[in-house]
Amino acid sequence: MRAEDPQLVRLADYRPSDFLIDTVDLDVNLDPHATRVTARLKVRPNPEGRENAALALDGDELKLVSVAIDGAELEADAIEVSPERLSIANPPRGPFELTIVTKIDPTANTRLMGLYRSNASYTTQCEAEGFRRITYFLDRPDVLAVYTTRIEGPTDETPLLLSNGNLMETGPAGRGRSYAVWHDPHPKPSYLFALVAGDLAKVSDTFVTLSGRTVAVEVFVEHGKEDRAPYALDAIKRSMRWDEEVFGREYDLDVFMVVAVSHFNMGAMENKGLNVFNDKYVLASPETATDGDYANIEAIIAHEYFHNWTGNRITCRDWFQLCLKEGLTVFRDQEFTSDTRSRPVKRIQDVRALRAAQFAEDSGPLAHPVRPQAYAEINNFYTPTVYEKGAEVIRMLKVLIGPEAFKAGMDLYFDRHDGQACTIEQFIACFAEVSGRDLGQFMLWYHQAGTPEVTIRTAYDAAAKTFTVTAAQRVPATPGQPTKQPAVVPMVTGLVGPDGADMPLVIAGAPAGPVFALTEAETTLVFEQVPVRPAASLFRNFSAPVKLSTDLTDDDLLFLAKSDSDPFNRWQAGQTVALRNLVARVDAQRAGAPAPEEPRLAEAVARAFDPSETDHAFAAQVAALPSEGDVAREIGEDVDPDAIHAARAALKLDLARRLAGPLAAAFERLVDEGPYSPDAASASRRALKISALDYLAAGGAPDGVARAKALYDGATNMTDRIMALQVLSLSASDARDAALADFHDRYKSDPLLIDKWFLIQASAPLPDTLDRVRALMTTPAFDIRNPNRVRSLVGAFGSGNPTQFNRADGLGYAFVAEVARELNGTNPQVAARLLGAFKTWRALEPVRRGKAEAALRAVAAAPGLSPDVGDIVRRALG
Repeated sequence: MRAEDPQLVRLADYRPSDFLIDTVDLDVNLDPHATRVTARLKVRPNPEGRENAALALDGDELKLVSVAIDGAELEADAIEVSPERLSIANPPRGPFELTIVTKIDPTANTRLMGLYRSNASYTTQCEAEGFRRITYFLDRPDVLAVYTTRIEGPTDETPLLLSNGNLMETGPAGRGRSYAVWHDPHPKPSYLFALVAGDLAKVSDTFVTLSGRTVAVEVFVEHGKEDRAPYALDAIKRSMRWDEEVFGREYDLDVFMVVAVSHFNMGAMENKGLNVFNDKYVLASPETATDGDYANIEAIIAHEYFHNWTGNRITCRDWFQLCLKEGLTVFRDQEFTSDTRSRPVKRIQDVRALRAAQFAEDSGPLAHPVRPQAYAEINNFYTPTVYEKGAEVIRMLKVLIGPEAFKAGMDLYFDRHDGQACTIEQFIACFAEVSGRDLGQFMLWYHQAGTPEVTIRTAYDAAAKTFTVTAAQRVPATPGQPTKQPAVVPMVTGLVGPDGADMPLVIAGAPAGPVFALTEAETTLVFEQVPVRPAASLFRNFSAPVKLSTDLTDDDLLFLAKSDSDPFNRWQAGQTVALRNLVARVDAQRAGAPAPEEPRLAEAVARAFDPSETDHAFAAQVAALPSEGDVAREIGEDVDPDAIHAARAALKLDLARRLAGPLAAAFERLVDEGPYSPDAASASRRALKISALDYLAAGGAPDGVARAKALYDGATNMTDRIMALQVLSLSASDARDAALADFHDRYKSDPLLIDKWFLIQASAPLPDTLDRVRALMTTPAFDIRNPNRVRSLVGAFGSGNPTQFNRADGLGYAFVAEVARELNGTNPQVAARLLGAFKTWRALEPVRRGKAEAALRAVAAAPGLSPDVGDIVRRALG
């Protein structure tokens, strides 16, 4: 597909499948290059489909061996077949059995979609449209069937034969081969099919459900890595218990399995009963995993498990409803982590991630609604908008209707739609029914792209003792949506008095709030009985995913940073002051003026390192400056990444000098913590310790670099070692080079740790980084066929290194585009995701903007673009 010639699938064109498939009996005879798949399908016309329609089945690079109806093989003139399609013009008009035999080459499947072979193991990935690479099928999510799968393979190479559901039988098949039969009693769409075959080690336990059923819980990893699986195993069991207690959802099979593989395009996949994971989200030990790794494993294990109900038992009618399973399940995994760790810190972390990835997407050429109206390649819509903004929409719904109505709505959704393929409208209807509210306007959050901008003006009338808040909202134009309507924006509000206490909220003589629904382009709230001017605490707990501008002064914000009862807004107030200062520094730099100072910012940061601060995780968030991406989004246009980097580095250095004593004291106080534990309290101490070290080493300060080197050399866990290495990597020094060389020598046989080594070097904002990345691509440790290697080196450079990717000479853009072109033919999904680094190119200053556009046009002009890459480039260029 040429970049300028998209083949769009449109939501408006949806129609039910003309045929349904009730049962699928698969026989998969494994061979590295000639796997034979026999599919026996019980097919019947769909009463809601078209009469007398042809049966058209999807395929992708398939080789047909034979096709039969009710045991009678069809002649060539009765079918139309290609690697991408199998059509039967005149199928029976009643139920029939369709038998299809195909042959595929798993070893040659470098796209890692469908059934592929890597490291001598067979793995499947079928979401979104991978099952059609295994056999011809109605490969769409609204066709649900009961699957029985027989797998046969050589006993010595594939002693482990896994698929969805419960194991029915296993045994020898003769000729040195063995077989296993799995049956999944729950109807599912084809994208949830899974098969894994190979020689893996098993770590297992049991879980007893609330109803008393015993479930086997099994994690499969490479031999020799069994000691790195227990944390994932424990996370599964905790997720199962939490889903029972909080959402009332019990697991429904005899076994729940997780398999860790090293070649995988995604983070993990929720296949029914057989989750396949990128091994970096399973394997952990204190010597090999950081606190961040442990937290990610816990969250992603939970996410994929929670899909058992929100995605599997209730699935999507079509791929336009992707946020129905992903946004909802992200919300659920966020709630799990909030309950397991620190709710305020989790909220801050999620909002940081949302702003960094989704706000950036919303403001660029790749912006799209939470539920898109059209797509050229569905793989390109597994985006922060669908996932993270989709979760925020669910959270807003809970804020609007309240927790009790939200729980009742979820219960109704599970009861009413279990076993169905659903739409957003069916989901929202459950909450409208239980709450009695009209949620029609709320649906705009699913229809409109872009981040709403809310501007707040406040006024205090001392004589009338009233405080007025006027909120104006607008949603900027985005591709295909030049004008927008006001959405329902829940604003959770508090008025903080001079004593730091929340004032009563009174409107028109009656208690009000704290949730106020902004439904018009402008809304005015007049609070009464306000004896003194308060500081307005707005959008508490980030009650809506909006970009907020207020007339609050720095005095107001610094007061809120110290006194607000809402932890999120306490953090946000300090961030806003820092962000204002950073933008002012960039402006001053461009004007050749002195950098503006805000000494009170140092006082706010100092509180994070005070010995009296016991919530170390929250303190670490308070101490962190806004990112370079935060500053770029605040500036909005004609962005100069070098100027932003310089401003941020200068502010960090200024704070480090002002707070040298408290920082050193905090580092020393936190450095000796005893034996390593990944628990939240211990991790939070390390987070604050590293924050102090980061400041101490600002600008390459010799004392800070020496402390980082000492921490690296004496590290007893991977968190300390990798964080110290990251601090050292920020300056071109002998200590950096020595530590990088030492890390490689220590861990060169561990691919996951070499990924970290790649990422740290690719993210360093140093002039030699691009040359270093190119050189690393030529080393034996790098394998362009492995998605983890590509993401950790090229992906980290493109998406995690603002100054070097956005080099003024354009070489950073050219490099990422060059790698994307190279991957286009072998792994188009990874290639397309690399090009996501260009999502904000239109906001750059003219020179960089021109270089970025030239790089994108070079990709667009390349012959043989895949649908994945062609779609991204077309939309990026607009």
